[in-house]
Amino acid sequence: MASADVEFRCFVGGLAWATTDQSLEEAFSQYGEILESKIINDRETGRSRGFGFVTFKDEQAMRDAIEGMNGQSLDGRNITVNEAQSRGSGGGGRREGGGGGYSRGGGAPEGNWRN
Repeated sequence: MASADVEFRCFVGGLAWATTDQSLEEAFSQYGEILESKIINDRETGRSRGFGFVTFKDEQAMRDAIEGMNGQSLDGRNITVNEAQSRGSGGGGRREGGGGGYSRGGGAPEGNWRN
């Protein structure tokens, strides 16, 4: 049997602001048993960041969901669905967006950071 750290998780991108954890779960539940559905929200505003994750109990359900839902409309938006990259894997992981945040070192010449 699969070890406890193996997860069958889909990345779901292009979500409408109105999509909730519950509506995400409802849309994907036709493919198999869902362990968790989670919309990722901005820490400061609390608003959806436009993507989320759906974790299935088994691999086949995840694969069926990717096949069936990628490019489909959910709450008026065409969504992107693919296999989520494991947080623990070292190199080659995808980076959604452009990072954000602030660099703490190097880069700008002295005194020019306030422009």
